[in-house]
Amino acid sequence: MHQYAASLTKLIEQFARLPGIGPKTAQRLAFFVLNLPENQVEEFARTLLAVKKSITTCPRCCNLTDVIPCRICADEKRDRSVICVVEEAQDVAAIEKTREYKGLYHVLQGRISPMEGKGPEDLRIKELLTRLSGAETSEVIIATNPDVEGETTALYLARLLKPLGIKTTRIAHGLPVGGDLEYADAATLARALAGRREIT
Repeated sequence: MHQYAASLTKLIEQFARLPGIGPKTAQRLAFFVLNLPENQVEEFARTLLAVKKSITTCPRCCNLTDVIPCRICADEKRDRSVICVVEEAQDVAAIEKTREYKGLYHVLQGRISPMEGKGPEDLRIKELLTRLSGAETSEVIIATNPDVEGETTALYLARLLKPLGIKTTRIAHGLPVGGDLEYADAATLARALAGRREIT
């Protein structure tokens, strides 16, 4: 990439670090930014910095938020007897799009994946158990992704929760094995939530 100025090369390299962005797309994005008016580039840079500084983790559900507690935890209309456990913040947004689920959430911020060097101690499982010990929860819905790591995480959680006597269910049909919740359409997710089954 010696044919480009150093600053442009660095911008291309930064875009290439983003997930799903290859060298050609990174180059296209860099040139797109280069051709924007300066005020738009400044606004883009300010937005990046602002989101990095303002987004934090909700102390209750571990979801990403800019207010404490997050808007879902603070909503008195939500059903506080049900907690849906998901891997990432994007999964909360995906389930919310269905408009079918009215309970609370707990974001693990990952999944058990030995290949990625992530074990149970790297997830927000301790926070979940703390919540369940002092809450009126009657059901925990495990909505991890339907892949090997998601299933491993679901089974691990089910074993932890069984002694607590809380009904533990798993979202069911409608999600393809190996798929990600954030890419599923609202109707598919609604069916998966409605068809959840108890984990024994």
